[in-house]
Amino acid sequence: MRQSRSRHSLCVLPTTPQWYGRPRLQVSRGHSRPRLQVSRGPAAPGYKSHVGTAALGLQVSRGHRPPSAVRARTAGLLLLLICYVLVSDFDYHLPPELIAQEPLPDRAASRLVHLPPAKGEWQDRAFRDFPDLLRPDDLLVLNNTRVFPARLYGHRSGARAQAISPQNPAAREFLQGRVEVLLTRQLSAQPNVWECLLRPGRKIGVGERLWFGEDRQLQAEVIARGSFGERSIRFEPAVDFFGELERLGHVPLPPYIDRPDEPADRERYQTVYARERGSVAAPTAGLHFTPEIFERLRQHGIETAEITLHVGLGTFQPVHSEVVEQHKLHREWYSISSRAAEQINAALEAGRRVVAVGTTTVRTLEYAARQSPDENISAAAGEANLFIYPGFEFRRVGAMLTNFHLPRTSLLLLVCAFAGTELTLAAYRHAVEERYRFYSYGDCMLVV
Repeated sequence: MRQSRSRHSLCVLPTTPQWYGRPRLQVSRGHSRPRLQVSRGPAAPGYKSHVGTAALGLQVSRGHRPPSAVRARTAGLLLLLICYVLVSDFDYHLPPELIAQEPLPDRAASRLVHLPPAKGEWQDRAFRDFPDLLRPDDLLVLNNTRVFPARLYGHRSGARAQAISPQNPAAREFLQGRVEVLLTRQLSAQPNVWECLLRPGRKIGVGERLWFGEDRQLQAEVIARGSFGERSIRFEPAVDFFGELERLGHVPLPPYIDRPDEPADRERYQTVYARERGSVAAPTAGLHFTPEIFERLRQHGIETAEITLHVGLGTFQPVHSEVVEQHKLHREWYSISSRAAEQINAALEAGRRVVAVGTTTVRTLEYAARQSPDENISAAAGEANLFIYPGFEFRRVGAMLTNFHLPRTSLLLLVCAFAGTELTLAAYRHAVEERYRFYSYGDCMLVV
């Protein structure tokens, strides 16, 4: 069972040995003597409370009277402390020129920072060394999701636009201006409803109609607004919806890649083992693998298993709340086959190490383990939204291959939870000094 090496964690000091969950203090200030009330909510899945004891010494003010100490009358009532994880602790400086704008011609030519268990030590390696860094009995788990061309450029009908004078030469352009749609998650197949981001978002309201392609091959209507700026749109029936997406859509390259997508990105922004269509972003740790690397893994006797998590946009968005615990991840669809579940459980029962390729694989396995009372991995499909940050107790993953991630994102928090915040950020600073390539088309890190 792996526990975080980070010093940043959720700290809960219990009032009784049976206490669990995040405490909340409430002090009544009426005519009676102030009272301390403690809420008892369920613990966040996977987080281990740090238990300690102290005497209660809470000071409160009551009008103009001098402060008076509120002392516990019940034996065992102890001081409750909450140590929150702050987003500002997960920042680092990155020169813009280190953000990889193009993939390397050879996938396996990337560099690799190896973080072994010894504190403060890392090694500069090449990804071609990856099979040699694993144990012969390791189980390597991959996310076989496939990116689809989720970015559409179209036009608005102007049906819900504010009226504009017909004499204005910009009227037609304004009413039927260009729109950019990024499909992030299919909400239903019949009718064909998608969650998406729109640009320009503020000008497009519910009821607006959109069309894509010179012959309007795809048409949709905005049917709802979300709480984080997203929209829900319903597409008109099409004979081959995904076929039209392949013809009209663009590869949804991340915004830090400052160039339009190119035909080569359709193959390169995809793992060589991608099979299940549904992601709007690649599981980038898998972009380094080649058939040659898989052959070497087989020669080493290393077993591989595949699961699916369709990566959504929320995975890569910054954590906007200053207190990490207040952040919520969007749900993402996942699937684990019977074969993959058997492989993972057999490896764990035999004491073998499970090595996850990418943060998406980590989240899927740790989420699946928490859906079973015995923490075995079961064959299942559904939606996962497990947010992993320092303080998390890893139960299934023993090592992780991952790319370098943006500051203040849930991905970086996950790596810090696994390797420890200080060690992770020190390795990032080292990677900057050594001119590693960052983000989706960049280099990688192996944490064991």
